[in-house]
Amino acid sequence: MLLNDLPNGARATVTRVVATSADVDSVSLRRLAELGFIPGEPVQLLRRGPGGREPIAVLVGDAMFGLRLLEAQCIEVDVELRAA
Repeated sequence: MLLNDLPNGARATVTRVVATSADVDSVSLRRLAELGFIPGEPVQLLRRGPGGREPIAVLVGDAMFGLRLLEAQCIEVDVELRAA
């Protein structure tokens, strides 16, 4: 699943960061890694911008970032299942 597919408030773990579009270059992928989007790191999609679009507010580790949709589509995640 991609980070941008998560519903608001959902928690997940980063599995990998990959270019999903020709508009994403290695510099953008390196920037995401430098921000903390690395395999094994916990993330939470906090909320979306106006109209449910951009920016996407994401908590990675203890830091909050605003991502563009194109950036969020590069981050693959495993969704955490909540205990009942």
